[in-house]
Amino acid sequence: MKRREFSVALMATTGLASAALAQSAGQVRESGLVGELEGPTLIDDPARRPTRFNEAPMLAEQVRAGRLPPVDQRLPQDLMVIQPLRSVGRYGGTWRRGFIGPGDSENGNRIMSADKPFFFDKTGTEIAPCLCRGFEVSDDGRRTIVQLRRGMRWSDGTPFTADDWVFWFEDLYQNRDLVAAPAPEMAANGKPGRVEKVDDHTVAFVFEDPNYLFPYLLAGDTLVGGGQTRQQSDGRAYSVYAPKHYLSQFLPKYTPMEQLNAQARAAGFTTWVQLFRARSDWRLNRDLPTLAAWRMVQPITGQQWVLERNPFFYAVDTEGNQLPYIDRVQLTLAENPEVVNLRAIAGDYDYQERFIDLGKLPILLENRQRSRYRVHLDPGFNGGDSVLFPNLTYTEDREIGALLADARFRRGLSLGIDREQLNEAFWLGLGTPGSVIPDRIIPESPGEEWRTKWSTHDPRQANQLLDAVGLTRKDREGYRLRRDNGQRLRIEIAVAQTLSPTWPQQAEMIVQHWRQIGIAGDVKVMERSLAITRALNDQNQILMWTNNGTESLYLYPRYALPVDPTAGVMGNAHALWFASNGERGTAPTEPEMLRAFQLMRAAAGQRLAERTQTAKEIWKLAVEQQWGIGLVGLSPAFMGVRVVSERLENVPARTGVSQHIRTPWGGHPEQWYFRS
Repeated sequence: MKRREFSVALMATTGLASAALAQSAGQVRESGLVGELEGPTLIDDPARRPTRFNEAPMLAEQVRAGRLPPVDQRLPQDLMVIQPLRSVGRYGGTWRRGFIGPGDSENGNRIMSADKPFFFDKTGTEIAPCLCRGFEVSDDGRRTIVQLRRGMRWSDGTPFTADDWVFWFEDLYQNRDLVAAPAPEMAANGKPGRVEKVDDHTVAFVFEDPNYLFPYLLAGDTLVGGGQTRQQSDGRAYSVYAPKHYLSQFLPKYTPMEQLNAQARAAGFTTWVQLFRARSDWRLNRDLPTLAAWRMVQPITGQQWVLERNPFFYAVDTEGNQLPYIDRVQLTLAENPEVVNLRAIAGDYDYQERFIDLGKLPILLENRQRSRYRVHLDPGFNGGDSVLFPNLTYTEDREIGALLADARFRRGLSLGIDREQLNEAFWLGLGTPGSVIPDRIIPESPGEEWRTKWSTHDPRQANQLLDAVGLTRKDREGYRLRRDNGQRLRIEIAVAQTLSPTWPQQAEMIVQHWRQIGIAGDVKVMERSLAITRALNDQNQILMWTNNGTESLYLYPRYALPVDPTAGVMGNAHALWFASNGERGTAPTEPEMLRAFQLMRAAAGQRLAERTQTAKEIWKLAVEQQWGIGLVGLSPAFMGVRVVSERLENVPARTGVSQHIRTPWGGHPEQWYFRS
């Protein structure tokens, strides 16, 4: 579907649900469902910097009781000043939201994204300040200088300095007990970089080869840009800094091993590494200092996961009011995404986009007035809201592993899928069926002809490809037989109970499509954390996931190529090989994959124009080889359906839906407030 047709299709789909959305695409836009991208303004003019400051009543009480210093002593010299989107807010209130369990940690992280070094603007294209105030890149691209905010403090009041960055690099990142493999983002052309302290408020990232890409990596959702509250599956943070004053006590460099082991045993762990993991995990440890707008006060393991304002947060509005306006964020456990949707329809949430099912749009519109909420639609720019990722390094069954590693087999599976039926059934016809490439408005997109490459419904060609790999024998019911033992071939799709409530049903429909080409399929639904663990251990045959984030290929290549060993959705053994420069994992045998790896390494040393052309070549290889089988995308389905309380102010009419804008943080929730 073309972008200009979006509103017309929306009218056709929701007209029965809401009489107010009557006849024209223009009325849909006026209704507020699809708005214009907008957000608050960051003020960098020193003349507009407030000189008098205010604080939330709950913090003023602590100041009077002597438990906190005055607000002007808690704020940094280099303030972030935010001009609210529409109006200066009022303090107070609890933001009600839903989550579905300990595996849903990204739900909270997206609210805590003020702890990223840099951020992107509302368009997702321009780097903006965040906890750091600026950066400079040397002419040769080998040195990136990062400027911290002078006077900034952790949530416990301890100064935040360059020492926290050096501590991360020397004591955490380079400790192989804690970090098994180096991050690809900390290298240029495969050669590792280093962190140097310039002064207390300045750090330098130094590389042997040019790395013009690095500032973008510090702003994206990457292993270096994710922030202290962005967790990997093993609990490690996506970060380039850490609270030295707190975490050093759990390292053998600073505490005798006997003492650490005793602490570990007392806490129920067997090793100091396990103890460190637990103490450095913001989801579990309320004592861990943070730099985000809120701090965790009730962990993710309970019925309610609660965040409370950070008294040392570094931002104020234009009138000197320390942000955030909202006192608390309360995430209430739901058994599954369907329960989240039911509670949203009932008006139980103040702002919820995660897990909201696009298929529920008609009933959401019907209940707006009764439950007193607004509905916003934010189309995304990534090609695949849903993608099938074949495991290229699957070894638990040699026959199936060999098939998944064969591009002809992957193309056959792709051509056996009726994407138009999926789009009508699960996207209300609002998505774009096709491959994994991003929207054509993204400069890195290779061209619309690659949208349909190997990505149409063509059972005849699919059968030819499956015959070509030797799957010519069939049983009485028409299912293809394995080449090794003559038994029925069965392919399993692993589906995580996660962001899309309809993924299990989508997978079941695909299994029905595959019957027409003689492939027997099974669907295995599991909790998100289990699906990720299985992916990291190369235990899934095919994983259904999204490629959200790959609209910025270099910032989030994990769903285009197997380069990130923390997210091995398509072959983690290859990702380990790439990230370790061949020291671990399994080398690809496909020349196309080796070429893609070569292009990926070279990109960091290229300036923007050349880097964009390189991205197009990578996308062409990805589609040609079907490393990810795209289904439907370019729609509001992936966190693009927002249910917002009528009481919540300063919420954008449209927000960027991107892994790197960290929806909903792209709308800057620190400046949202509840009207009385």
